[in-house]
Amino acid sequence: MDRIDRQIVTLLAQRGAYVKQAAKFKKTTTDVKAPQRVERVIAKVVALSVELGANPTVTEQVYRAMIAGFINAELAEHAALNTCSIEI
Repeated sequence: MDRIDRQIVTLLAQRGAYVKQAAKFKKTTTDVKAPQRVERVIAKVVALSVELGANPTVTEQVYRAMIAGFINAELAEHAALNTCSIEI
């Protein structure tokens, strides 16, 4: 379990780095939230979960929580970037 947790956290760190980069390219908070994109991701991972024999309900719950957390982080990054660009 410890090994798996380490792998999961490593992947979360990698995903977080991409989220931080993505905030630079998004013009509005609506672009950050992207609810249609979220639903496409959820559908994809639920299907992958079924394919791999994982519990699709758990997969969906985990992904929704993870995406919500990353959206909040990206919104903060987006706001910070826009604040900096306004001050300059």
